[in-house]
Amino acid sequence: MMLRIQRVLAGLVWLALCGITLAADVPMLSGRVVDNAELLTPGARERISAALKAHEAKTTNQIAVLTIPTLGEDNIEQYAVRVFEQWKLGKKGKDNGLLLVIVPKERKIRFEVGRGLEGTVPDVVASRTIRNVIAPAFKANQFDKGVEDGLAAIIQQLEGNASDNPGAKDEAKDASSGFKDPNLPMGERILFGVFIFGIIGLFTVIGIFTPGMGWFLYFFLIPFWALFPIVVVGVKATMAILGVYLVGFPAAKLWLPRTQWYKDKTRTTLADRRRRGRDFGGVNHSRDNWSSSSGSWGSSGGGGSSDSFSGGGGDSGGGGSSGDF
Repeated sequence: MMLRIQRVLAGLVWLALCGITLAADVPMLSGRVVDNAELLTPGARERISAALKAHEAKTTNQIAVLTIPTLGEDNIEQYAVRVFEQWKLGKKGKDNGLLLVIVPKERKIRFEVGRGLEGTVPDVVASRTIRNVIAPAFKANQFDKGVEDGLAAIIQQLEGNASDNPGAKDEAKDASSGFKDPNLPMGERILFGVFIFGIIGLFTVIGIFTPGMGWFLYFFLIPFWALFPIVVVGVKATMAILGVYLVGFPAAKLWLPRTQWYKDKTRTTLADRRRRGRDFGGVNHSRDNWSSSSGSWGSSGGGGSSDSFSGGGGDSGGGGSSGDF
């Protein structure tokens, strides 16, 4: 019995040690910019620290930046909350802290927003800043620019200059139209593209080659061509594709019957139908008489940098937004 208890305790200790090993460490708060991933240049770290210090002097809001190479087994949301709680960003009672976490190896970005700033920097603003400002610069390997411009946008939002927020105009345009350009990895775009264009394309071809019923498919497929490609290629490209469909389908359907191949194919199909009609059930139809064949009835079928800085005791309300680059 004692041996069994010892084994259970040993297992629990081992699991605890594994958890400690797999979880990313929270570094010491040595300044407003803690660049453990060495993502930023010394000049950028100094400029960012100066801007955040000036903002704190003006508003008492505490903003910090942390870059780490990797999260290990953590997810960025849980890690950002852990860092925020240990650093205690924001003034006690105001909870007006904000943390920007960047993980280059996992290509992850997150704004963790203190409870007191959630009304000024809601999730939609944080997400927009990551998507429209930081991520595009990071994809071009302009890390200094991405961090500086992203924090400048957040500071403008906090200081009441939201209209100057880079990307806000595009966001408002997207919101008013109800559509946004896709923000999917290339692999997912390819898979969705093969599925969407494969199915809609197949019905389009059937509509072009099918007499009569084809015109019904033409009008039926218009909303599909107007909506589904947005997921893969965005709004502008979808509008172009829809224009090609609206013009190209009728043009192809009107041109096809004039081709010799189509005439030959139609003639062969009609002949086959007449032959099957005469031979069905072994009955021959003529103008003068009815005669029964000697055959029997049958059936046919078809197949188909460092500066003096420390937290003020603030608390994170769990708000913020994450993104990839």
